[in-house]
Amino acid sequence: MRIVQCTYALHATQILEVFNEVIATSTALFDYEPRTTESMSAWFKAKENGNFPVIGAEDDFGQLIGFASYGTFRAWPAYKYAVEHSVYVHKDHRGRGLGRTLMTEAIEVARQQEYHTLVGCIESTNSGSITLHKSLGFTHAGTLREAGFKFGRWLDVAFYQLILHTPTRPCDD
Repeated sequence: MRIVQCTYALHATQILEVFNEVIATSTALFDYEPRTTESMSAWFKAKENGNFPVIGAEDDFGQLIGFASYGTFRAWPAYKYAVEHSVYVHKDHRGRGLGRTLMTEAIEVARQQEYHTLVGCIESTNSGSITLHKSLGFTHAGTLREAGFKFGRWLDVAFYQLILHTPTRPCDD
């Protein structure tokens, strides 16, 4: 396995495959319909425009087996040091520590970029993701009850947060 910076040209189709499997089978994403190939262009453009990483893990054959990224938490200026992250692992590679590897890399990049807070919004019954986040030092910051509705039921979302103790010199501008 090797860690790579994902690109649209090399990874958009593989990321789309992971997204759409997660949409169809879980509450980790709150989409109802599969994402389109066209949506990946806008997704990558938003990452590029915000200087947000898309960190991938490839197997020995160059196939993407997981990825992590982050982006804008809220669009107002005072939130500029907070980002919301996500991590997804291909269904055939879950439970092997890949999520931890990808999150560890994302945390390090966020520190280098001098963000202060990483936020994860996790559907409250996703015990695997909650356990992973807690093991990386994230703490529970609150739960929104019945914030989503998917698969015929109301879903609570739990927010987990990691304070990075950066930037060294935050400013208001």
